[in-house]
Amino acid sequence: MKILVLNAGSSSQKSCLYEITGDGILEQPVEPLWEATIDWTGKSAVGLLKVKTSHGASIKTEIPVKERQQAIAQMLDTLMQGETQVIFDLAEIQLVGHRVVHGGQHYSQPTRITPEVKAAIKELANLAPAHNPVNLEGIEAIEQTLPQVPQVAVFDTAFHSSIPPGAVVYPIPYELSEQGIRRYGFHGISHEYVSRRAAYLLDRDLSSLKLITCHLGNGCSLAAIRDGSCINTTMGFTPLEGLMMGTRSGSIDPSILLYLLRQGYSTEQLDEMLNKQSGLKGVSGISGDMRQISQAIAEGNDRAKLAFDIYIHRLRSHIGSMLASLSGTDALVFTAGVGENHPLTRTATCEAFEFLGLKLDPSKNQASPKDADIATSDSKIRVLVVQTQEDWAIAQSCWNLLNRES
Repeated sequence: MKILVLNAGSSSQKSCLYEITGDGILEQPVEPLWEATIDWTGKSAVGLLKVKTSHGASIKTEIPVKERQQAIAQMLDTLMQGETQVIFDLAEIQLVGHRVVHGGQHYSQPTRITPEVKAAIKELANLAPAHNPVNLEGIEAIEQTLPQVPQVAVFDTAFHSSIPPGAVVYPIPYELSEQGIRRYGFHGISHEYVSRRAAYLLDRDLSSLKLITCHLGNGCSLAAIRDGSCINTTMGFTPLEGLMMGTRSGSIDPSILLYLLRQGYSTEQLDEMLNKQSGLKGVSGISGDMRQISQAIAEGNDRAKLAFDIYIHRLRSHIGSMLASLSGTDALVFTAGVGENHPLTRTATCEAFEFLGLKLDPSKNQASPKDADIATSDSKIRVLVVQTQEDWAIAQSCWNLLNRES
């Protein structure tokens, strides 16, 4: 079966085509036959399309992106023509899966897309305004291009639906929680995938493990996973809560916002500040990219060093919270751009937990590990670096849903 996956963001569109055979519950990730991304910024009418295939072909070209439907159609053309051709007809695609950021309180499993599901995604756009609308645009673009092909929504919030009420409800008037103001959590597709992958690498049953998964990219979140279910996470009502991130502040004293409102800031200014001008970028004054922060630290930049110190302080603190939720952990799992590729972040984080018997192997940590255990043999807590594979996880979820229905 050939499954197309769309993973849309506010300034990018990523798509992969997978071919799955067998029972679909594969321990090893499958390489996509075809992978394409469209990147654009701001209100630009032109985006950069990059395509590569499993047989080594690749192209880069500029395309118009004024309308997402048109851009997706042009992207899909590369499946069937030129050196990146991997199929002869779009009719070979039997299922399309979409990453949908917000599923609210009602969607805890991959779900076939119906008019009712589309309406719910649209309604939830007020909780994820940068993501749900573009997810919906992708769904509607596929309806126009592949009208007969079933589509599945895989919700980023779904994995966190198992978190108990004591960790979900905010300590504000309860009536507000009944209106949907509660903790949802995000990065769920990634957290679920790396937890399963960690169990495989440890040769343990996931139902026997306590795991802390650390998704550290431009956006950052942790999840406490017990017996395969999430019981706590750091992001909340929106992806702004929790850890310090590339350009997001993470959790701060809410009175700061009240103070700034009284000083004349608008809600739009606060939104821009907290989501796009804070975090590593805001403190360093340089960038939200950890690679540039590291370079500035090497050059003696004090604010870059301060930004990194705050980042690590908050990361350690939140890991401590996850430890308390789990009453211990079997493994600490690092994933995403920073988690997978920045040894110093892993070292600085793990140093705080040496008192628990965690011992990091310095040579393994520095050796560009991928899906590997980087703790010493006698460490009481395992430390894993796992490459997150959200697109593959979405394809797998779609396949498994189809099998359950048949």
